[in-house]
Amino acid sequence: MEEIEDAIEWADRESFTKDPPKTLKGQIGYLLKQMGSAKAVAQELGVTADSVNRYRRGARKHARADVAAKIDDAVRQRWQPMVRKRRQKQAAATGGITVETRARFGYTSSAGSTDDGRFRRLTVKLPAAYAQRLFDARDTGASDQQMREIIAEGFKELYFQDGGGRAMGLSDVEINDIDYLDLDY
Repeated sequence: MEEIEDAIEWADRESFTKDPPKTLKGQIGYLLKQMGSAKAVAQELGVTADSVNRYRRGARKHARADVAAKIDDAVRQRWQPMVRKRRQKQAAATGGITVETRARFGYTSSAGSTDDGRFRRLTVKLPAAYAQRLFDARDTGASDQQMREIIAEGFKELYFQDGGGRAMGLSDVEINDIDYLDLDY
């Protein structure tokens, strides 16, 4: 996965109202309920249906590290989809999305000003319209670069131009060399 998509996934996980199952048996039981059969779960995880049934019965208490990671990811992707959708809908309708990052920001501006990028640590609350655009982009399979452009446009408008109060000659803002990026909604 890419940086922005990872940040959205992390923010989704923060919205869980109840923790997902932690034991291997509990996780497999949940996946079986969601997917309907041991064969479907096995296909998703890249193991045999017999292995899935052994995990379900408790005959195997631990999965290999790579399989355990796949199981955990599969459970978290399916856990509380309505809670995640409600939080995203609220962010896209009224709440907006808070972006905290440390990255290199470069910009193009009128003659005489610099466009050399420099590292900045920023926390900006982007309005609901940007949250909606970001979620739509992710849902349609947009690249990390396309999602960066949406965030950069929001930073340009709200941080660099202060909502239209300054730096009106600023035309493009770029986000590069992201140290970290955290989203909250």
